[in-house]
Amino acid sequence: MRTTLTLDPDVARLLEAEVHRARKPLKQVVNAALRRGLTGTRPPAKPYRAPVHEARLQPGLDRFRLNALVDELEDEAVLGRVSGRR
Repeated sequence: MRTTLTLDPDVARLLEAEVHRARKPLKQVVNAALRRGLTGTRPPAKPYRAPVHEARLQPGLDRFRLNALVDELEDEAVLGRVSGRR
């Protein structure tokens, strides 16, 4: 079906940007955008997968007292600034 549309300047810029980004013809971009807008559906997103990193604590560190360790390090930093040491 052929139809003539008059697009607002901002919509035309968005379409041109999408044509450039997707490297697809204007017809495909317009049809896909209208289809998404009229049906309210989006293509499924690819699941995000983060690489697994196995971390181990240094010997002598208690994982249940990490907050206390942070507090002690912060206190030392504050005292060092107050006394002029860094």
